[in-house]
Amino acid sequence: MDLKLAEKIKSSTAYRELVQKRSRLGWTLTALVLVVYYGYVLLIAFDKQFLAAKMGAGVMTWGMPIGLFVIVFTVVVTGFYVRRANSTYDQLTEQIKREAA
Repeated sequence: MDLKLAEKIKSSTAYRELVQKRSRLGWTLTALVLVVYYGYVLLIAFDKQFLAAKMGAGVMTWGMPIGLFVIVFTVVVTGFYVRRANSTYDQLTEQIKREAA
């Protein structure tokens, strides 16, 4: 890549906006995933009785739906990020390309 082109892109307000928006969302989603994952691990470590407690008269314990929630949450967060990247971030990227050309 041409250094002048790279400098032109870096100085673009659209590029700075893209980096700022993407970073903010990335760190926010990272924090959410870490809270959910480590919350589950801490629950396993410090309240095994709760996770082993049965839900109603059946054989299912609280640990099963909570564990499933962790997995589904991860898929939802990933889908949210991909949707945002395909809409907002791709538009900003195209704008940056047009301005740099």
